[in-house]
Amino acid sequence: MLYWLTGLSDGGDFFNLFRYITFRAGGAFFTALVFGFIFGRPLIDFLRRRQRFGQPIRTDGPETHIQTKAGTPTMGGLLILSALGFATFLWARLDNPYVLITLFVTAAFGGLGFADDYAKVTKNSHAGVSGRVRILLGLLIAGIAGTAAAWSHPEDLTGQLAFPIYAELLINLGIFFVPFSMLVIVGAANAVNLTDGLDGLAIMPVMIAAGTLGVIAYAVGRTDFTEYLGVHYVPGTGELLIFVAALIGGGLGFLWFNAPPAAVFMGDTGSLALGGALGSIAVMTKHEIVLAIVGGIFVAEALSVIIQVMYFKRTGKRVFLMAPIHHHFEKRGWAEPQIVIRFWIISLILALIGLATLKVR
Repeated sequence: MLYWLTGLSDGGDFFNLFRYITFRAGGAFFTALVFGFIFGRPLIDFLRRRQRFGQPIRTDGPETHIQTKAGTPTMGGLLILSALGFATFLWARLDNPYVLITLFVTAAFGGLGFADDYAKVTKNSHAGVSGRVRILLGLLIAGIAGTAAAWSHPEDLTGQLAFPIYAELLINLGIFFVPFSMLVIVGAANAVNLTDGLDGLAIMPVMIAAGTLGVIAYAVGRTDFTEYLGVHYVPGTGELLIFVAALIGGGLGFLWFNAPPAAVFMGDTGSLALGGALGSIAVMTKHEIVLAIVGGIFVAEALSVIIQVMYFKRTGKRVFLMAPIHHHFEKRGWAEPQIVIRFWIISLILALIGLATLKVR
């Protein structure tokens, strides 16, 4: 919205700053951060009053969770999404299709997660929205986003799958691009949702992965960078850096209250929305494969559940003491902060590897 202030500029005054994506990204970051600090405590107090028992804690999970996490309210993702939405609408160009598509995915998955959280807290049960309905609605949201992305991409990249390292390698997915983008977005949303099991475990890797994708979005949206790096030029994706900056600001505001011991959980409201956002940005920027690298923590969490379920159905035995894999480490005696910080470190390493793919061509 503030971008339109550039119409008041003569080219050399303060209003000219609003032309620059980096300036508006900085504004979005601080706006979302301050928003989180201001409204975090009032939202938590409101959620505590509305949620008598807080988020239901699984009785078959780690025993310590029943003692330490019972009564903690959920739906804290509302804080992140409110800060993210407010800052993005204020600082981003709202005529940019990639920003609008990503906002749509984030809001739609956030709404789906909210419905799931609401059903759980009102029934004081783990039985929220059925898994089948969640998947079907998620696929519908992702299908709309994938179709819109295909229309928005440059003609030479429409329906194409790009590969890291190999600069000239493109695979034309054709009509299968939309199903592929659906898999990426829904997979990312559910992988982040599975990761959200310990205080601060999901939000920091989300911010790290988003920051990496934000740098990539800015790079592939500039011809000078794409020529130097040898990556495919996708005009307009640079505006996604503002969305990412707002996400990081809102995420830090939430983490202030989610750091152990958490005063609030993000719930499916936050985890599904943020995961969908990551998948959407990867599709917009043609870096779906890189997302699997920078979001390696989420991939590992999702794979641990898939492996556990398939192996148990086949043999009646378990590969992990408990899935997702962060619970396996809890069962082995690792302290919660130990697991969380080590996962953060791994996420940072994977992000640097993902960024390295921009130059290794």
